[in-house]
Amino acid sequence: MADQPPTGADLAALLRVKPGSRARLARVDPNETFGHAKKAAVPLMDRSLQRLSDFQERLYASKPGALLILLQGMDTSGKDGTIKHVMRAYNPQGVSITSFGVPSDEERGHDFLWRHHHATPLRGWVGIHNRSHYESVLIERVEELAPAKVWHGRYDRINEWEAGLSAEGTRIVKFMLHIDLDEQRARLQARLTDPTKQWKFNVDDLKVRARWDGYMGAYDDALTRCSTADSPWYVIPANRKWFRNLAVAEILCTVMDEMKLRFPDRTEELKGVVIE
Repeated sequence: MADQPPTGADLAALLRVKPGSRARLARVDPNETFGHAKKAAVPLMDRSLQRLSDFQERLYASKPGALLILLQGMDTSGKDGTIKHVMRAYNPQGVSITSFGVPSDEERGHDFLWRHHHATPLRGWVGIHNRSHYESVLIERVEELAPAKVWHGRYDRINEWEAGLSAEGTRIVKFMLHIDLDEQRARLQARLTDPTKQWKFNVDDLKVRARWDGYMGAYDDALTRCSTADSPWYVIPANRKWFRNLAVAEILCTVMDEMKLRFPDRTEELKGVVIE
């Protein structure tokens, strides 16, 4: 019998940036699917979405901590699409979604982690960050919005902040959605030519695209410096949207299973209660 494509913990292990290792996005094929086929992935995805729904109900009921999901990637890498197709598994009543753009004047008046800390999820909730505090060592580095002595010291501060959240019960899962230049070109062109998608097209995206190599180097450093045992990075080959969604869903199932979520036991508390 032929080997089955990896799922669950096996797939997570393949995509995890091992703490202490050197990340090299140039070595990751954005077209990789590890033997999965689109048609066969449909039932796997359905199963994963149902499991995520079940896990979330236990998280919300027992409130042992929270789950914080970070989505990073170049423009058109699929952050919005991942939220639409994977996070739909979660009940919106227990989910917070925050998209981080250019900081406001108030946000710039605080330290770089202030606005992100305010957006962390409550106990029992799932928090999703579309872009994240890593912009401070990505865009601010590549676009020279902060001097090297400032952004270079942020890796340690990020690790300390994430460790603090983890110690207080927030599980952090970080996804880098990895596409290549050709795929980005096709997706940008689709936005430009489709009247229903033109609203998503931003000419400034082309300026960022022109600095692709700089961003890849910045991502390599962020993934290397900040993939830790408690808060690892996962690099998701994202040229094929269906595989991107499957991989993210499978990893989230693995993480939430590791959280050992249980419904609260109220047997003694409710003993003797009679409903007339």
